[in-house]
Amino acid sequence: MTAPSPLDASSIDWTRIDWAKLTPVEQRAALARPQQRVAANVTDTVREIIEDVRVRGGQAVADWSVKLDGAPPRRVPITAEAVKEARAALAPADTRALRIAAENVRIFHQMTRPSDSPWIETTPGVRSRLAWRPISTAGLYVPGGTAPLFSSLLMLAIPAGVAEVRNRIAVTPPSKDAAHQKWGVHPAMVVAADEAGLDALWLIGGAQAIAALTWGAMLDDGEIPPCDKLFGPGNAWVAEAKKQAAALPGGPAVDMPAGPSELMVIVDGSSDPDIAAADLLSQAEHDADAQVILVSTSTAALNAVSKAVEEQLPSLPRAAIARASLGSARLIKVRDSAEAVSVANLYGPEHLALQTEDADELVADLTAAGAIFVGPWAAETLGDYAAGPSHVLPTDGGARMFGGITTSSFMTSMSVQTVTEAGAGQLAPVAARLARLEGLEAHARAADFRSEA
Repeated sequence: MTAPSPLDASSIDWTRIDWAKLTPVEQRAALARPQQRVAANVTDTVREIIEDVRVRGGQAVADWSVKLDGAPPRRVPITAEAVKEARAALAPADTRALRIAAENVRIFHQMTRPSDSPWIETTPGVRSRLAWRPISTAGLYVPGGTAPLFSSLLMLAIPAGVAEVRNRIAVTPPSKDAAHQKWGVHPAMVVAADEAGLDALWLIGGAQAIAALTWGAMLDDGEIPPCDKLFGPGNAWVAEAKKQAAALPGGPAVDMPAGPSELMVIVDGSSDPDIAAADLLSQAEHDADAQVILVSTSTAALNAVSKAVEEQLPSLPRAAIARASLGSARLIKVRDSAEAVSVANLYGPEHLALQTEDADELVADLTAAGAIFVGPWAAETLGDYAAGPSHVLPTDGGARMFGGITTSSFMTSMSVQTVTEAGAGQLAPVAARLARLEGLEAHARAADFRSEA
């Protein structure tokens, strides 16, 4: 991997990489995520918080919330009056956009909700099917530290509602904006919670929120029950807390690695550099730990897009955050489209934008991406807010083995089997023989009783 070298007239120290010149070990190193995601201080502090909440319960959640959030935990009921006031605080066009986005998310997840399979007869008289059921209690973490991510609330709570999860516990950090004091969060969060059919929002952030969802907590405003499964993206602290919670004996399941945002954009000579640059910045502005990667067969395209990034960056309200994120950005030169696909599959990006002439053809060879945006009109931002699929997607390479949030994420499947006497007579001898081959005589005899009946 080449050393970071600044482009001409650039204030961003872009790291340029010629992929074909790297060894396999160097290629993996070139795609490393920002170190803060796995820093020792994050791991140790999260472990301390989770253990403290295990021992002291709600009081520990409250203490850590005051220390880290600057406010104690608070439950915000989603009442008709609260929703009315929150809607009045927004422009009518804002509430309409929220309604459209919520409806699109609901439609997509209703249409992709798994249903019980038909009966499948593998042997005459032996029938089986899959039955799908919702989990009981889902903990939904909605980021909100530097931006009110009401879109993430929709992308989690609506699929959980479509799955018919009985208890949906949504948590989000309290807003530090004095204008939101009435609700404790941006009014759009209250409206989004209403659109998703939630009855309350809990204002708790960070690892202490994950600990509360893991162990349960009795707080001044009510009780948070222990959750069966935890969902939602977050910063390095939240991602680590979910990881540690899932590793506890009897701990909750988690949806996926969902940490700081990632975007890989593949461009060629036909791509619009301004569009590609805007997409890269849309992810860089999320968080200083976010990572963006630009891949191309064309050096000229890499230069054009990086120049466009430099031109667009200063006018962004969150330019400082985006600039910090760009410190982990990569410009990768590849020999051809096949090599570009190999880079994408090795990295496993949360978001992958294909802005090339052969974009449609590349999809068939891609094996690891949370969401793929095909062609110049498929802005990642559309997927973030209103296209329909959930934008809660695996990060840190998790796309190589996880998919994004779907309705099935909030459900479990059970196999259901029925067997007639004739079916048992035919299949039991087979099962008994295999059981004895494994040395499990009691298994074999349980089958024998069926075949001898």
